Amino acid sequence: MKCADVLIIGGGLAGLTAAIELSTKGYRVVVVEKKPYPRHKVCGEYISQEIVPYMQGIGVNLIANDFPQIDTLQLSAQNGPAVSVKLPLGGIGISRYELDNLLYEKCIYNNVKFIFSTVTNVQFNSDDFKVTIESNPKIKAGLVFGAFGKRSNLDVSLKRRTPRQKSPWLAVKCHYEYGKHPSNVVGLHNFEGGYAGISQVEKGKINLCYLASFESFKSYGNIEAFNAEVVSKNPFLAEFLSNAIPVFQNPLSIAQISFGKRPLVSNHILMCGDTAGIIHPLCGNGMAMAIHGAYIAASVAHKFLSGYELSRTSMEKQYEKEWNAHFKNRIRLGEWLQSVMLHTKWFNLGLRTIAKSDYLLQSIIRQTHGTPILN
Repeated sequence: MKCADVLIIGGGLAGLTAAIELSTKGYRVVVVEKKPYPRHKVCGEYISQEIVPYMQGIGVNLIANDFPQIDTLQLSAQNGPAVSVKLPLGGIGISRYELDNLLYEKCIYNNVKFIFSTVTNVQFNSDDFKVTIESNPKIKAGLVFGAFGKRSNLDVSLKRRTPRQKSPWLAVKCHYEYGKHPSNVVGLHNFEGGYAGISQVEKGKINLCYLASFESFKSYGNIEAFNAEVVSKNPFLAEFLSNAIPVFQNPLSIAQISFGKRPLVSNHILMCGDTAGIIHPLCGNGMAMAIHGAYIAASVAHKFLSGYELSRTSMEKQYEKEWNAHFKNRIRLGEWLQSVMLHTKWFNLGLRTIAKSDYLLQSIIRQTHGTPILN
């Protein structure tokens, strides 16, 4: 049986960040991820500046590369006004195809081991884990991180959700050629039952990613019909979809998304990223929160693995405490903002109100974002 100090289930932003942190400190780290890099994922693909200094610190340079610098937020209601406001921190436009691969390459440089397969079972016994992986030997690990994303069969086996738990959301993403969208603007546009984000990523491509209720989507049968009949009711989105040229042969989508609360620790596994709790897009920046959360998990794990500062129980409690301190209020605000944005009449009224005050809108934005973190 192979051994590792830490085994990480899932190689998205959280899993890769944790792997970099722990491998830098000299631990033997194994990441189990279903598919090789690089590849596209459904994501808003805007990362706030709060995380850039930290990324530089772990050797992932987002400054030297020519990524779009985003400093303005544009908001529009389906039948109402549109407003623009300067972002207090701003951010960078970068695709998951690019960012995940940059993190993966840093992991390889740090001698992190990757297994491209699926974890089928995790057992904790006698202060260590035995992890079963399809078509691979079992791996014994002192610590396991769960970073397997929005949904996984492991959620059921770990009793973090039931097979019948409602997952009422659908997310859709596609890249486009569209010369009219300013590189410094991220747009957030409301439509009936959902909202869409538009921003530029590397090489001038424009990312459109939207969240919609599956109930409203399913009566249309396919993405093309839903775009035409529902998404395009917003004039900004109608103009974009009428003139933008898709880069992907087909849009990417992910269904059965649930924003329900999840435990941060299950069977002594530290959960991070979307596995810790799917982050509402309106929390401000899910990409930055996933990376920051992984940094917190790796930091408390180091204190446990070093054998001096924390017991396993203390480590788990400290992780929950620090995660909640940084993200609990942001997630609550995101939940409230999403409930407003999904009610077109409320959002129209709210947008007319905040349109009168840049200060009010910027105050809301500040509360959904964190402060820059340093490694």
